[in-house]
Amino acid sequence: MKLKLDLHSIFSSGNAIETALREVLDEAIEKKAEYVEIIPGKGSGQLKKSVLRFLEKNYKGRFHRIEKDDKNFGRLFVHFRWK
Repeated sequence: MKLKLDLHSIFSSGNAIETALREVLDEAIEKKAEYVEIIPGKGSGQLKKSVLRFLEKNYKGRFHRIEKDDKNFGRLFVHFRWK
């Protein structure tokens, strides 16, 4: 299972972004998803940095690794490893 979250429509609302991130990551953990694709968009990179800080602060240890897409700067993959 793979989940996807596109932040384009809520990019200017910090609370909505955190809520959406929590919902998709909690769903991924509950359903043991392979990974979550998060699309913060290209822009200035501030939203991407904010997403990365959020992941490190709130979900560190719950995901296996974060992959930054080398072909598309505006996309991240949060990989999980389940036993």
